[in-house]
Amino acid sequence: MKLALSWLTVLPLRVDDVDVKAARRAIACTPLVGVLLGAFVVGVLQLLAISDISPLVAGFLVVGVVALATRGMHLDGLADTADGLGCYGPPERALQVMKDGGAGPFGVVTLIVVLGAQAAALPHADWGVVVLAFAASRAAFGICCMRGVPAARPEGLGALVAGTQHPMLVIGTWVLLAAVAVPLGWRAVVAVAVAASLVWLLVKHTGKRFGGITGDVLGAAAEIALLAVLVIA
Repeated sequence: MKLALSWLTVLPLRVDDVDVKAARRAIACTPLVGVLLGAFVVGVLQLLAISDISPLVAGFLVVGVVALATRGMHLDGLADTADGLGCYGPPERALQVMKDGGAGPFGVVTLIVVLGAQAAALPHADWGVVVLAFAASRAAFGICCMRGVPAARPEGLGALVAGTQHPMLVIGTWVLLAAVAVPLGWRAVVAVAVAASLVWLLVKHTGKRFGGITGDVLGAAAEIALLAVLVIA
Protein backbone atom coordinates (compact mmCIF):
# COMPACT_ATOMS: atom_id res chain seq x y z
CA MET A 1 0.00 0.00 0.00
CA LYS A 2 2.87 2.35 0.79
CA LEU A 3 4.39 1.69 -2.63
CA ALA A 4 1.04 2.20 -4.34
CA LEU A 5 0.59 5.54 -2.58
CA SER A 6 4.13 6.62 -3.49
CA TRP A 7 3.45 5.80 -7.15
CA LEU A 8 -0.02 7.30 -7.44
CA THR A 9 0.01 10.35 -5.16
CA VAL A 10 2.26 13.23 -4.12
CA LEU A 11 2.53 11.90 -0.59
CA PRO A 12 6.22 11.99 0.46
CA LEU A 13 6.60 8.23 0.82
CA ARG A 14 9.76 6.41 -0.17
CA VAL A 15 10.07 2.72 -0.86
CA ASP A 16 13.50 1.22 -1.57
CA ASP A 17 14.35 -2.07 -3.28
CA VAL A 18 11.21 -2.33 -5.39
CA ASP A 19 11.07 -5.74 -7.07
CA VAL A 20 8.43 -7.57 -9.09
CA LYS A 21 6.85 -9.06 -5.96
CA ALA A 22 6.43 -5.62 -4.37
CA ALA A 23 5.12 -4.21 -7.66
CA ARG A 24 2.54 -7.01 -7.91
CA ARG A 25 1.21 -6.26 -4.45
CA ALA A 26 1.20 -2.51 -5.10
CA ILE A 27 -0.88 -2.88 -8.27
CA ALA A 28 -3.34 -5.05 -6.33
CA CYS A 29 -3.71 -2.20 -3.80
CA THR A 30 -4.34 0.56 -6.34
CA PRO A 31 -8.17 0.40 -6.12
CA LEU A 32 -7.83 1.30 -2.43
CA VAL A 33 -5.76 4.33 -3.43
CA GLY A 34 -8.60 5.22 -5.78
CA VAL A 35 -11.07 5.09 -2.89
CA LEU A 36 -8.89 7.49 -0.90
CA LEU A 37 -8.60 9.86 -3.86
CA GLY A 38 -12.34 9.69 -4.43
CA ALA A 39 -13.04 10.58 -0.80
CA PHE A 40 -10.59 13.49 -1.11
CA VAL A 41 -12.36 14.72 -4.25
CA VAL A 42 -15.74 14.54 -2.51
CA GLY A 43 -14.34 16.78 0.25
CA VAL A 44 -13.07 19.29 -2.30
CA LEU A 45 -16.42 19.29 -4.09
CA GLN A 46 -18.22 19.95 -0.81
CA LEU A 47 -15.98 22.93 -0.06
CA LEU A 48 -16.56 24.36 -3.52
CA ALA A 49 -20.32 23.83 -3.18
CA ILE A 50 -20.29 25.84 0.04
CA SER A 51 -18.44 28.60 -1.82
CA ASP A 52 -21.32 28.77 -4.34
CA ILE A 53 -18.98 28.53 -7.33
CA SER A 54 -20.37 27.68 -10.75
CA PRO A 55 -20.57 23.87 -11.15
CA LEU A 56 -18.48 23.87 -14.32
CA VAL A 57 -15.80 26.05 -12.75
CA ALA A 58 -15.83 23.79 -9.68
CA GLY A 59 -15.41 20.78 -11.94
CA PHE A 60 -12.35 22.24 -13.64
CA LEU A 61 -10.86 23.23 -10.29
CA VAL A 62 -11.32 19.69 -8.99
CA VAL A 63 -9.71 18.24 -12.13
CA GLY A 64 -6.75 20.55 -11.50
CA VAL A 65 -6.51 19.54 -7.85
CA VAL A 66 -6.53 15.86 -8.80
CA ALA A 67 -3.76 16.48 -11.32
CA LEU A 68 -1.67 18.11 -8.59
CA ALA A 69 -2.42 15.33 -6.13
CA THR A 70 -1.29 12.69 -8.63
CA ARG A 71 1.60 14.63 -10.21
CA GLY A 72 -0.31 14.67 -13.49
CA MET A 73 1.18 11.25 -14.27
CA HIS A 74 -1.97 9.77 -15.72
CA LEU A 75 -2.67 12.82 -17.85
CA ASP A 76 0.84 12.60 -19.25
CA GLY A 77 0.23 8.92 -19.99
CA LEU A 78 -3.08 9.69 -21.68
CA ALA A 79 -1.53 12.32 -23.94
CA ASP A 80 1.49 10.16 -24.81
CA THR A 81 -0.69 7.15 -25.57
CA ALA A 82 -2.93 9.22 -27.84
CA ASP A 83 0.10 10.56 -29.71
CA GLY A 84 1.57 7.08 -30.01
CA LEU A 85 -1.66 5.65 -31.39
CA GLY A 86 -2.01 8.59 -33.77
CA CYS A 87 1.41 8.39 -35.38
CA TYR A 88 2.40 6.35 -38.42
CA GLY A 89 5.16 3.81 -38.55
CA PRO A 90 6.16 0.61 -36.75
CA PRO A 91 5.83 0.04 -32.99
CA GLU A 92 9.35 1.36 -32.45
CA ARG A 93 8.34 4.69 -33.98
CA ALA A 94 5.20 4.90 -31.84
CA LEU A 95 7.17 4.15 -28.67
CA GLN A 96 9.71 6.82 -29.54
CA VAL A 97 6.95 9.38 -30.02
CA MET A 98 5.56 8.47 -26.61
CA LYS A 99 8.98 8.79 -25.01
CA ASP A 100 9.81 12.21 -26.48
CA GLY A 101 7.94 14.00 -23.70
CA GLY A 102 6.11 16.67 -25.69
CA ALA A 103 2.38 16.62 -26.35
CA GLY A 104 1.37 16.44 -30.00
CA PRO A 105 -1.99 17.32 -31.57
CA PHE A 106 -3.61 13.98 -30.74
CA GLY A 107 -2.50 14.26 -27.12
CA VAL A 108 -3.69 17.85 -26.76
CA VAL A 109 -7.13 17.17 -28.22
CA THR A 110 -7.52 14.05 -26.10
CA LEU A 111 -6.66 15.97 -22.93
CA ILE A 112 -9.13 18.73 -23.78
CA VAL A 113 -11.97 16.30 -24.44
CA VAL A 114 -11.32 13.99 -21.48
CA LEU A 115 -10.62 16.70 -18.89
CA GLY A 116 -13.50 18.83 -20.15
CA ALA A 117 -15.93 15.93 -19.90
CA GLN A 118 -14.65 14.99 -16.43
CA ALA A 119 -14.98 18.58 -15.25
CA ALA A 120 -18.54 18.81 -16.56
CA ALA A 121 -19.60 15.50 -15.01
CA LEU A 122 -17.96 15.71 -11.56
CA PRO A 123 -20.18 18.39 -9.94
CA HIS A 124 -23.34 16.51 -10.96
CA ALA A 125 -22.25 13.07 -9.76
CA ASP A 126 -23.41 11.59 -6.46
CA TRP A 127 -20.64 11.30 -3.89
CA GLY A 128 -20.81 7.53 -4.02
CA VAL A 129 -20.38 7.65 -7.80
CA VAL A 130 -17.31 9.87 -7.44
CA VAL A 131 -15.63 7.39 -5.09
CA LEU A 132 -16.67 4.50 -7.34
CA ALA A 133 -15.24 6.27 -10.39
CA PHE A 134 -11.84 6.80 -8.81
CA ALA A 135 -11.75 3.24 -7.47
CA ALA A 136 -12.55 1.90 -10.94
CA SER A 137 -9.96 4.15 -12.54
CA ARG A 138 -7.22 2.66 -10.38
CA ALA A 139 -8.61 -0.84 -10.76
CA ALA A 140 -7.92 -0.35 -14.47
CA PHE A 141 -4.25 -1.02 -13.71
CA GLY A 142 -5.12 -4.61 -12.86
CA ILE A 143 -6.53 -5.21 -16.34
CA CYS A 144 -3.43 -3.69 -17.90
CA CYS A 145 -1.16 -5.93 -15.81
CA MET A 146 -2.95 -9.26 -16.12
CA ARG A 147 -0.93 -12.35 -16.86
CA GLY A 148 -0.43 -12.76 -20.57
CA VAL A 149 -0.17 -9.00 -21.24
CA PRO A 150 3.45 -8.26 -22.23
CA ALA A 151 5.49 -5.10 -21.75
CA ALA A 152 6.28 -3.02 -24.83
CA ARG A 153 9.74 -2.10 -23.53
CA PRO A 154 12.32 -4.08 -21.56
CA GLU A 155 12.59 -1.24 -19.04
CA GLY A 156 10.30 1.19 -17.24
CA LEU A 157 7.16 0.82 -15.15
CA GLY A 158 5.42 -1.28 -17.78
CA ALA A 159 8.18 -3.88 -17.70
CA LEU A 160 8.05 -4.00 -13.90
CA VAL A 161 4.31 -4.58 -13.57
CA ALA A 162 3.30 -6.32 -16.82
CA GLY A 163 1.83 -9.76 -16.28
CA THR A 164 1.89 -9.54 -12.48
CA GLN A 165 -1.85 -9.78 -11.79
CA HIS A 166 -3.73 -13.05 -11.60
CA PRO A 167 -6.85 -12.93 -13.82
CA MET A 168 -9.11 -14.14 -11.01
CA LEU A 169 -7.95 -11.30 -8.75
CA VAL A 170 -8.65 -8.76 -11.48
CA ILE A 171 -12.06 -10.22 -12.27
CA GLY A 172 -12.90 -10.41 -8.57
CA THR A 173 -11.99 -6.75 -8.11
CA TRP A 174 -14.29 -5.64 -10.90
CA VAL A 175 -17.13 -7.89 -9.73
CA LEU A 176 -16.78 -6.29 -6.30
CA LEU A 177 -16.92 -2.83 -7.88
CA ALA A 178 -20.09 -3.82 -9.74
CA ALA A 179 -21.62 -5.14 -6.53
CA VAL A 180 -20.77 -1.93 -4.69
CA ALA A 181 -22.36 0.01 -7.55
CA VAL A 182 -25.75 -1.72 -7.15
CA PRO A 183 -27.04 0.65 -4.41
CA LEU A 184 -26.07 3.59 -6.64
CA GLY A 185 -28.43 2.46 -9.40
CA TRP A 186 -28.34 0.43 -12.59
CA ARG A 187 -26.46 3.14 -14.46
CA ALA A 188 -23.56 2.79 -12.04
CA VAL A 189 -23.41 -0.96 -12.63
CA VAL A 190 -23.44 -0.41 -16.39
CA ALA A 191 -20.75 2.24 -15.98
CA VAL A 192 -18.45 -0.22 -14.23
CA ALA A 193 -18.97 -2.80 -16.97
CA VAL A 194 -18.35 -0.26 -19.73
CA ALA A 195 -15.22 1.06 -18.00
CA ALA A 196 -13.75 -2.45 -17.72
CA SER A 197 -14.59 -3.17 -21.35
CA LEU A 198 -13.00 0.06 -22.60
CA VAL A 199 -9.83 -0.60 -20.64
CA TRP A 200 -9.62 -4.14 -21.98
CA LEU A 201 -10.08 -2.87 -25.55
CA LEU A 202 -7.35 -0.30 -24.95
CA VAL A 203 -4.99 -3.00 -23.70
CA LYS A 204 -5.72 -5.21 -26.70
CA HIS A 205 -5.26 -2.34 -29.17
CA THR A 206 -2.08 -0.99 -27.61
CA GLY A 207 -0.76 -4.55 -27.50
CA LYS A 208 -1.14 -4.78 -31.26
CA ARG A 209 0.16 -1.24 -31.89
CA PHE A 210 3.03 -1.06 -29.39
CA GLY A 211 3.74 -4.72 -28.70
CA GLY A 212 2.52 -4.50 -25.10
CA ILE A 213 1.83 -2.05 -22.30
CA THR A 214 3.87 0.85 -21.01
CA GLY A 215 3.47 3.09 -17.99
CA ASP A 216 1.73 5.57 -20.31
CA VAL A 217 -0.91 2.99 -21.20
CA LEU A 218 -1.66 2.53 -17.50
CA GLY A 219 -2.26 6.26 -17.16
CA ALA A 220 -4.50 6.35 -20.21
CA ALA A 221 -6.50 3.39 -18.90
CA ALA A 222 -7.08 5.14 -15.58
CA GLU A 223 -8.37 8.32 -17.20
CA ILE A 224 -10.63 6.46 -19.61
CA ALA A 225 -12.17 4.37 -16.82
CA LEU A 226 -12.68 7.48 -14.67
CA LEU A 227 -14.39 9.29 -17.53
CA ALA A 228 -16.64 6.34 -18.38
CA VAL A 229 -17.98 5.94 -14.84
CA LEU A 230 -18.50 9.66 -14.27
CA VAL A 231 -20.32 10.22 -17.55
CA ILE A 232 -22.50 7.09 -17.53
CA ALA A 233 -23.32 6.95 -13.81
